Amino acid sequence: MGSRLSRPLIGPFTGRHVLALAGTLVAAAALLAVLTTPIRAPAPTALPVPGEDFVPIGPPTVGLSVGDLAPEFTGTVDGRTVELTDLAGQRIRLADLRGRPVWINFWASWCPPCQQETPVLREVFETHRAEGLAVVAISVQETSPDDVRRYVETYDLEYTVGFDATSAIFKTYQAYGLPTQIFVDRDGVIRTVLKGPLTTAEAEQILAPLLSPSASP
Repeated sequence: MGSRLSRPLIGPFTGRHVLALAGTLVAAAALLAVLTTPIRAPAPTALPVPGEDFVPIGPPTVGLSVGDLAPEFTGTVDGRTVELTDLAGQRIRLADLRGRPVWINFWASWCPPCQQETPVLREVFETHRAEGLAVVAISVQETSPDDVRRYVETYDLEYTVGFDATSAIFKTYQAYGLPTQIFVDRDGVIRTVLKGPLTTAEAEQILAPLLSPSASP
């Protein structure tokens, strides 16, 4: 009986109980501090770098090859044929551009590398439109043509802009990300296929042989 009374008591707990409880409280306080510490937002990323950014929006595909005849701007949705139209609803036909070099650009107004590339398309088109260059920028995965129209008006774009509402033409060209570039010669043959945005210098280098009147497959 005496041995039991020799152990000091604090309230209804022994000293050992108090130490254990204190340890639990310290651990709980540490956990609470972690849980209530504000999470810092990640540092802002740098702007997309031309030639280094590509936004996949579908599973990878082999894609069209250099030397293939570029397909018409049509596709199939639920068994029906879909044609590419501009923002006014007028059909855009690749066949109507035969005899001219064509830069086909699959893009979207919400796509950062596409946004960065817009001045390149505008500059290159303005530089070479008198030589017959046709630029057809085909927007995909947009909510409505109004979104694209606002973008076109904001940046005063004068090249042809198509609205691929169902991504049918995007699939016809076997693309899977943005931006995708396809350069077609005067005979309708694909000469270059690239993924990602281009700089002005890169676009000029690709177009140089296509703009030559003597260019041939």
